[in-house]
Amino acid sequence: MTVTDDEIREKYLERAIRELNTLTRELQACPHCPRGNLMPVLGSGHPQADIMLLKHSPMPSEIEEGVAFYGRAGSALMKSLKRLSIDPLAVYGTLCVKCPLSDASLADFACVSRVVEEIAIVQPKIIVVMGGEALSALGEMDIPLARPLEEKLGEVQQLTPTIDALYVPNIDDSLDEQDAKRDFWAAFRTLGDWYSAQPPY
Repeated sequence: MTVTDDEIREKYLERAIRELNTLTRELQACPHCPRGNLMPVLGSGHPQADIMLLKHSPMPSEIEEGVAFYGRAGSALMKSLKRLSIDPLAVYGTLCVKCPLSDASLADFACVSRVVEEIAIVQPKIIVVMGGEALSALGEMDIPLARPLEEKLGEVQQLTPTIDALYVPNIDDSLDEQDAKRDFWAAFRTLGDWYSAQPPY
């Protein structure tokens, strides 16, 4: 009996969900960061998304809900994705620092490096790196076959042979001031061109 493409995709999706659930349990049990009894802020979105959004650390609304990109940043991004005709189901968002710390620099680098596991599970085609801190953290991670990324806003770069990267300003710093909003949008809209150039399935 032959296996169809849909059945193969279904198996890969099941595996990704299982692996993300395992990662979640490991993060919740992690003893490295001084977060007390607060839960880590977890990634959210499609387990096999083409697009991974990566910020450095959580905002209070994300800490409260325990979910990356919850609140104003998430709402602004949903509007931006809609404007670019990008299906939100093609997106997964996560953080470098998942622990709700008063100072993100206190995060244990072994914990920050768990992003490498998320990348391996989700297998995105592009990572949208938001802000200089996220760019620096990603550059220090041991991602197989990765090339160093440059601080070139709005320019698609090759991170690995199978993953592109797009560097944009941090969305959290771009919500209140008009010039900051404009700068974010100028860089982020490159994602729309990248997405529309992807082959259909």
